[in-house]
Amino acid sequence: MKNLFISCIALSNIVLLSLNSLVAQAQEKNNDGAGNLRYIDPRIGNVGQLLQPTRPTVQLPNQMIRMFPQRSDYMDDQISSFPLNIVSHRLGEVFSIKPSVKKIELANWKNQLTYDYDLEVTRPWYYSTFLLDDEVNVEFVPGKKTGYYHFVFPANAEKSLLLGTYNPGESAYKFISDTEITGLETYHGNVKVYLYGVFDAGASFGVVKGGQVVNERAIDGKSVKAWISFDQSKAKNISFKYAISYISAAQAKKNYDAEFTGQSFESIKTQGENAWAKVINQIQTTGGTEAQKRSFYTALYRTYERMVDITEGGQYFSGYDNKIHQTSRPFFVDDWAWDTYLAHHPLRVILNPAQEEDMLNSYVNMYSQSGWMPTFPVLFGDHVCMNGFHSTVSFLDAHRKGLKNFDMAEAYKGMYKNATEATMLPWKNGPKTELEEVYYQKGYFPALHPGEKETVAEVHNFEKRQAVAITLGHSYDDWALGELANDLGKTADYKKFNARGQNYRNLWDPKKQLFMPKDNKGNWINIDPKFDGGMGGRDYYDENNGWTYVWQVQHDVKGLIGLFGGSKNFENNLDQLFREPLDRSKYEFNAKFPDATGLVGQYSMGNEPSFHIPYLYNFTASPWKTQRRVRFLLNTWFKDNVFGIPGDEDGGGMTAFAVFSSMGFYPLTPGIPTYTIGSPVFEKVSIALPNGKTFRVIASNSSVVNKYIQSAKLNGKELNTPWFTHEQLVGGATLELEMGPKPNKNWGNGTISPGK
Repeated sequence: MKNLFISCIALSNIVLLSLNSLVAQAQEKNNDGAGNLRYIDPRIGNVGQLLQPTRPTVQLPNQMIRMFPQRSDYMDDQISSFPLNIVSHRLGEVFSIKPSVKKIELANWKNQLTYDYDLEVTRPWYYSTFLLDDEVNVEFVPGKKTGYYHFVFPANAEKSLLLGTYNPGESAYKFISDTEITGLETYHGNVKVYLYGVFDAGASFGVVKGGQVVNERAIDGKSVKAWISFDQSKAKNISFKYAISYISAAQAKKNYDAEFTGQSFESIKTQGENAWAKVINQIQTTGGTEAQKRSFYTALYRTYERMVDITEGGQYFSGYDNKIHQTSRPFFVDDWAWDTYLAHHPLRVILNPAQEEDMLNSYVNMYSQSGWMPTFPVLFGDHVCMNGFHSTVSFLDAHRKGLKNFDMAEAYKGMYKNATEATMLPWKNGPKTELEEVYYQKGYFPALHPGEKETVAEVHNFEKRQAVAITLGHSYDDWALGELANDLGKTADYKKFNARGQNYRNLWDPKKQLFMPKDNKGNWINIDPKFDGGMGGRDYYDENNGWTYVWQVQHDVKGLIGLFGGSKNFENNLDQLFREPLDRSKYEFNAKFPDATGLVGQYSMGNEPSFHIPYLYNFTASPWKTQRRVRFLLNTWFKDNVFGIPGDEDGGGMTAFAVFSSMGFYPLTPGIPTYTIGSPVFEKVSIALPNGKTFRVIASNSSVVNKYIQSAKLNGKELNTPWFTHEQLVGGATLELEMGPKPNKNWGNGTISPGK
């Protein structure tokens, strides 16, 4: 990256380039032989429509150290600090650092750093920026448990690095020599994060005590600060290499030695680039537009943000029992299952099944350590968030696709315990309440009437009961547990949970043709399913309204078609979903449903429950409508710019949809090892499978206009159904599609997905 370094002298001669032009130049200079890496732009989606932006994460694939500059979003032209580690993409960071050219005083730690968007380079393995006011160039490269900052200061200026912490708990800094520093920061109350770092030049140093900057070697307390200053006449380029540990200070030093011995900034950068090239180039594409490739490969990069491996030298700290454990395989954390079970986990099953086994094994260990199968497992433990026990679906999906390298007997115990003893309440952990007993006995989660006072103390005061969403989500989870029980020969359990998998039927209102809430006595609650239920409709649904949740029966689409009165009515209602008006201003709707972004009629592309919906036309006589809808959604909501992700991306949860859909197929029902066919944006897709075989999708004449399937073959044989199996995929099948500008309304119509 040395050729990209821009000195403050050269800056005055630079003609400012457009964002895309600068990125293209950076890629061209730094990606020789890296293939598809040139299409990745981490800034895609950095400005959210209404919600959290997608951050430009710099890290190695699925590794612990993650970094992005701290600012509100891409529109913000000031950086508050650079973290040494992003612990989770929306759950905080540890240890801050920033350069300063001013004389050390307490106010400096609050100074904002102004940068120029067009002088910033963000690659998955490398970051640099130029700070306009201070005229300092900042570079960063990540390791697995380490990071490397390089600062270039202007001549004859003060040269200091300011260190801080982000979390309010116990923290400390200590200078153990003229070039070495150790640190401690307490994350989320139960995780001690240890730092060992080395500066490449000795200098004066100190800490902040009692509101004063003093020349002392150590500081402990809360929100501690330290600094190190370098000789103006001798030092211009300053490097800071560091390691992080969740185990101990000694382990931080071991992590440092393991990754930095014999390494330079450039060699670490090259290793990072190679690590990304390995995973990104696993999928090769031909055809498509440059914009489509940028969107696709950036989406693929996103899917490697998490889960992350926190194993250190054959051991790891677990937030599930707050103990150190010995291990012979990776331990992964940071998974938001409500978002990832739909497409993210199924994508990993294809691309890296061994890693998926390690991740599911981590879930099993978390259950063994905590007593519950987690729902949103992060570093500090199970982050109670959203609803459902959707890891059950991921275990079933993996099992049926041949993944076995985890303790299924122990996993089953955890899933069974969650399904029979745990509360279903959103954003809550712990044992069941009286509301779960209603679900067990009557087959639905009970709701309150509008204005009725909550009587159950465990209900979250903002997230509410989400009664319809809970019923539908757990119907899928219970079905998955029943199917797994059947596969494992547990007949009684199969009958029990298979029956519970039909609980969705208990909230079907045949008059409204929607899933509606009932009270604990079985009475219908009359609401406006488009708008009632408080913020996000959370009294009854969750982040979306009844028009989204009517389709939440992925595990029994045939049954849902029956409730609609047949395939034609099902198709007509699908059509209406994309056309149904809001019945109020966008302002009013968005104020109440900010998560329902990327709207097309009542369809919300920006929220996870909607991912499978456009593929449901493949259950009707009109699969061509799936082809039409998917292409429109990709083209409209997944652009290659800072607005190019329609909702909370959630660390790969949403962009996995874009990866699958761009390739032309999708796992509509995780747990049933089949894929349904959409409309590939590329003429050819090749996936190099870990078993040495290659799965190919050849879409002859595919283009922006030619999005409709005219005919299909699988392994040279005519294919008249919009489905193929996982067994065929991993066997190295070739799917051939002839594409055209107008739909062939006879291809694949009236076909139903094969079963398990």
